[in-house]
Amino acid sequence: MRTLTTIAALLTLSALAFAQAMTASSASAAEPAIRRANAQEVRALLANDVTALTHVWSDDFVVTNPLNQFVTKRQVIGLIRSDTLAFQSYDRKIEYVSVYGDVAVVAGSEVVVWAGKMPTAGKLSRLRFTAVWRRRGGRWEEVARHANIVAAP
Repeated sequence: MRTLTTIAALLTLSALAFAQAMTASSASAAEPAIRRANAQEVRALLANDVTALTHVWSDDFVVTNPLNQFVTKRQVIGLIRSDTLAFQSYDRKIEYVSVYGDVAVVAGSEVVVWAGKMPTAGKLSRLRFTAVWRRRGGRWEEVARHANIVAAP
């Protein structure tokens, strides 16, 4: 009986180790795709490419932006089309990616120079951001984002 219990315990531990390894493997496999989607988003923002952003952002995308406003995808697209939201430069550094099945959390820093009709047009801002992405239909789409301006030291 003792041998049977030992074998059962070893099989359980092996199954748990295998499941953990598979989860870590799929998470590491997803990270390059998530990083590519982030790079696509930055390129589209610099180009004011609403079509590309519509593809990157989920239909229910929401943002708490650096101006402390909560906006929907439709509102952000409107701000871009009206040249209210625009960028001269946009440098994103991803410092953290964690994948939980079909959901990923991405966080990091950004240095932007605003353009267009922004009240801060021509000025440089340092931001911290957190974004939530989900895998749907074989691709990653951003569903939520929070960004804030980092106070100068």
